[in-house]
Amino acid sequence: MTEAAELPPAPEQARDVFGDRFADAVRYAELLAEAGVQRGLIGPREVPRLWERHLLNCAVLSEVVPDGVTVCDVGSGAGLPGIPLALVREDLKITLLEPLLRRTNFLTEVVELLGLDHVTVVRGRAEEVMGKLQPVHVVTARAVAPLDRLATWGIPLLRPYGEMLALKGDTAEEELKSAGTALSKLGAVETSILQVGEGVVDPLSTVVRVEVGESPGGVRFAAKRAKAARTGRVRRRR
Repeated sequence: MTEAAELPPAPEQARDVFGDRFADAVRYAELLAEAGVQRGLIGPREVPRLWERHLLNCAVLSEVVPDGVTVCDVGSGAGLPGIPLALVREDLKITLLEPLLRRTNFLTEVVELLGLDHVTVVRGRAEEVMGKLQPVHVVTARAVAPLDRLATWGIPLLRPYGEMLALKGDTAEEELKSAGTALSKLGAVETSILQVGEGVVDPLSTVVRVEVGESPGGVRFAAKRAKAARTGRVRRRR
């Protein structure tokens, strides 16, 4: 029996969530179950719960993403949550940021196969692309790192008054509490924990929202961004 054979049928909720893109969501699930497993992007034990635990769990993040904004999915991995979000929200401009080549190759293949013209794949670490990528309205992440560490990567990529949306599990409240000082230093002005996916996923998806003020990343990262921008201008003149 192949890993693809273990992929369960799409639940009825998936038709409602993905709408016109339902067939593409099914193809993405199949790719995760086949190439995703073969390339070590997801574990074979995840295949039977791909829909509930991964695709739908990520797609419902769209409930709290504003209309028509730019998004950077940090540490995108196999495309979670970036690709499910892209399938349900064609109004967004999404960058999938991932440092590992085998993952960016997979992401590029998926984006091309599914015709996701509003999605760009970038290979690199967050700290490497600062000043090279245009600052975004929203940074997303899922299962990348503890919140305090994730914030040091994600928040500096935001434009002023942007927000980071991190999909978390049962540790959300604890992580947010322990990361309080670090978030303040990074320019966070408001934090909250949201539950999304009512009627779609059970348990609900937990999202930690971190909103920043006029200096995302704080003073230290403002200097880094300025330096990176100057370096970029010099290189372009050459």
